[in-house]
Amino acid sequence: MQQSKRIVVLALGLLLALAGTAWAESWTNVSLVDVNCSTKVKADPDSHPRSCALKCASSGYGIFTADGNYVKFDAEGSKQALELLKASDQADHLRVNVTGAMVDGALKVESIAMASAG
Repeated sequence: MQQSKRIVVLALGLLLALAGTAWAESWTNVSLVDVNCSTKVKADPDSHPRSCALKCASSGYGIFTADGNYVKFDAEGSKQALELLKASDQADHLRVNVTGAMVDGALKVESIAMASAG
């Protein structure tokens, strides 16, 4: 009887651990926009200029998903996005490919790269 209780407790512990695991997702060719301007440019995020995205860097960054939802990056992801924007010479249509997992309401970015134009 003791052994079966131990097995049940271990199985429940494993299930709880798996439930807390964040699963990585990928978004391809999605608009990168700073948090400050996200509501303002929701209707046309591609028109948002790089110059503004750099000016509003302190608010952080995120993406508009294909269904129009805005997903905010975590602090490290915003830092990576800023470095991408600084290295880019693209004026607008700031599109990226992102992989990450939702953690505490923000996207914990695993990788981010500018999407190829075209």
